[in-house]
Amino acid sequence: MFAIASNLQAILQRIEAATAAARRPAGSVALIAVSKTFPAAAIEAAHAAGQRAFGENYVQEALAKMAELEARRALTSGADRPLEWHMIGPIQSNKTRAIAEHFDWVHSVDRLAIAERLARHRPAHLAPLNLCLQVNISGEATKSGVAPEQLPALARAVSLLPGVRLRGLMGIPEPAPEPTRERSAFAALRVLRDVLREAQIGVDELSMGMSADLEPAILEGATMVRVGTALFGVRHAV
Repeated sequence: MFAIASNLQAILQRIEAATAAARRPAGSVALIAVSKTFPAAAIEAAHAAGQRAFGENYVQEALAKMAELEARRALTSGADRPLEWHMIGPIQSNKTRAIAEHFDWVHSVDRLAIAERLARHRPAHLAPLNLCLQVNISGEATKSGVAPEQLPALARAVSLLPGVRLRGLMGIPEPAPEPTRERSAFAALRVLRDVLREAQIGVDELSMGMSADLEPAILEGATMVRVGTALFGVRHAV
């Protein structure tokens, strides 16, 4: 698993360089290691190299890894550095209880009914569940996300729910051959965040940018980048 440690350092250097190029404070961009389809051992290797936050798309796969890692960590000194779990994939209504009970963040909320279910199922002894609203920033018919014009109403309603805390926005722009088009999509998401702030809806996070496009995302204000392939390698189909 040496490659994971080496890859992690390379990604952190890319983030550091992009943050400096954007004239933003060091440490203002968090890395979410996208571990979907990769085994618990890969997560363990990344954690040993210093990575703490991990993103998963599939609830049952994530729960199995959580259980395996919890059993391993009970026997190691790593138990004093808890992992932070981020749900980044589409959410089915029948999975909201498991998500609310086991995750720290959810990046892919795109309708009020899902946010309400997450709020209702969040255990009272846990801190509020951090939520990002997924925005269909490129208007793709096949992609999840709330339409930009519907975002303010959804954000205001979610911000009033107990048990959850609205933190920001997430977006996945349509792939484009011209870098300027991709960067303009990231800029549009930043503008939407600023509109919510002006409306007194407190959001502070922008979850955008992946292995191939984290630099333009950071230049446009990303506070969290979701990186899988550059860290763990080529993903196998499931």
